[in-house]
Amino acid sequence: MDLSNLKPAVGSKHSNNFRRGRGHGSGNGKTAGKGHKGQKARSGAPRPGFEGGQMPLYRRIPKRGFTNRNSKDIVAVNVNVLEVFENDAVVTVETLIEQGIIKNPRDGIKILGDGELTKKLTVQVNAFSAGAKEKIEALGGKAEVI
Repeated sequence: MDLSNLKPAVGSKHSNNFRRGRGHGSGNGKTAGKGHKGQKARSGAPRPGFEGGQMPLYRRIPKRGFTNRNSKDIVAVNVNVLEVFENDAVVTVETLIEQGIIKNPRDGIKILGDGELTKKLTVQVNAFSAGAKEKIEALGGKAEVI
């Protein structure tokens, strides 16, 4: 027996898309699955998260800062990582993924200038730092922004 093999007993689960309050023959007549009396049996039952007038949890917990909707998640790659490519190779987002240098390009890739580069490469990514651009072009390569 395993947690991944557990299933409810046959006949114990109902689908949720049947009509309620349509008589005893339907299997869900009379109180229509709401039990007897009480706030939850009435129309206009409280919204999710309502705690009967007590200060709700989402208002009791402190809130800090904010999330900028316009921020971009840029993946940084240093120039020394580009040494895995052959001389005169074209480095794109796809080739970086194939080599396993990055897994998820997110909102873009920026090449940074940390480390040394010894090969002439044509690099086509979203952004370059000034130092990275210098190092790539010093060896006769091209730094192209896509």
